[in-house]
Formats: sequence, C-alpha cells, structure tokens
Amino acid sequence: MHPIERLRYVARATGYPAGMVVEEAAQALASFTSDPQGLVTACRRLVSRQPSSAPLVWLCARVLTAGDPRAEIRDALAELEGDRTSAELSHALPDDASVLVLGWPELIAEALPRRGDLEVLVVDVLSEGSGLVRRLLHADVDAVDVPLAGLGAAAAQADLVLLEAGAVAPTEFLAVSGSRAAAAVARHAGVPVWLVAGVGRLLPERMWLPIRERVLGDETWDADDEAVPLDLVDRIVGPAGPQEVAEALRRTDWPVAPELFKGDVI
Repeated sequence: MHPIERLRYVARATGYPAGMVVEEAAQALASFTSDPQGLVTACRRLVSRQPSSAPLVWLCARVLTAGDPRAEIRDALAELEGDRTSAELSHALPDDASVLVLGWPELIAEALPRRGDLEVLVVDVLSEGSGLVRRLLHADVDAVDVPLAGLGAAAAQADLVLLEAGAVAPTEFLAVSGSRAAAAVARHAGVPVWLVAGVGRLLPERMWLPIRERVLGDETWDADDEAVPLDLVDRIVGPAGPQEVAEALRRTDWPVAPELFKGDVI
C-alpha cells in the first residue's frame, strides 16, 4: 500500500484494537521519517482523525520529539508489544470475585478469559457487551449480560468495578460513557474501583487538554466517551500491576509535542 493511502486508511480506521491501529500508523509514519515536514503533517493528520486513541497520539508525540524517528517507532512498538497490563490484571484479580465491566474493554477482555473462577457482569454499553459475554462464555467464564438500565444495581452488587482508560491525565481520565456513573455508585457502595491503563495511556496535562477538547468538546449526553474524576478510582492497573493512583501517575511517559495540535489536517 502506498504510504499516503496507508495514512488515509489509518486515519479513517475506527473500532479496531489500539495495538493494530498503532502498528498500521507506525508503518505509515516510517515512510516519512526522512521528510521532517511530511512527518509533522502525517502525525497531525492521524491525531486530527483519531484523538481518542491515546497510544496513537503517544506514538506521534514520541516520533516528533525523537532524534531518530525510525528507531523511536521501533522502540514504541516494542513497548506496546511487551505491555504486561492484561497479564498483571489477571494475576491481581481477587479469587472468586464478581467483577463489573462496561462494553468490550480491550485490555480487560484479554485478562478475563485467563480466570475461570470469576463472575463477570458485562454492561451492554455501545451495544458491545453482548459480544464480550459470548466470548467469555465460550472461554468457560461465568458472564452475565447486564442491560444499561441495570448499571447502577450491578455496580453496587459487584465485588470490584473494572474500568478501562482511553487516556489518563493528572486529575481525570477518558473512558466509555457510563464509567462515571459506575465509579460513583461503586464509591457510594464501598466497592473498589480499578482503572486499567496500559502503555501509552498516561499523559501530562499539556497533552491532555487539547485531546480532551477534541474528543469531548462540550460533552453531550449521547457521546461515546466521557471524562471521569480520578478521585473515584482506588487503584490503577498497568504494566507493573495494581498501584495507588499517585504512584501510577509517576510512570507518565509522554513527551510534550504541542506541534501535533497546531491546526487540523484532514
């Protein structure tokens, strides 16, 4: 595929796993590493069309601030491929627990089939929950399809609420809509809330604010994603396993690349 066509393909891609999108983006960007201005334009195009994909924006920020963009692409892909978040989550989940998840969260969904002792309450957010239930049942995991109207009751009944972050900032995080309600109900009911955030998802405030503006804007009630306060979270699960929120935020690994957000390139 021609580099420009690959770039357009990645920019339009939606609904694919983050790792797949980043890998395609990396291949597209590698074609521009000898053209600094073209590389900036390519990164801006990707970010303009995929601002909610934190690993993709993380890749672009790293490439634009690196002395050797091609080597940086290889290093970033290696970090994503070696991400142990799902494995660490699987090990850390309490035995025989009832856990609540929303929709079909990518990293959480990788962890759950490894644990046959769990009951998974899957809230059917964005019409994705039923698909995850079928996958879990096929893997001999006890899974329950919970309608969206039952989110509050399920959050209060569960032993643990698992949320997956699209991006994590110093005071809030981006997650599928319904996450704030689930976290708030759990906090009121004394149910712990774990936030799952893999490689490339913890970012500094200067990079979060323009992403927040592009993804959420005025935050309409029917949006697919929402911002959730971090003070509703008990622990963040990443490549090092569950950590206190303050400790986890120390692994913020994003460089600041404001040039990514200077104008929209469609």
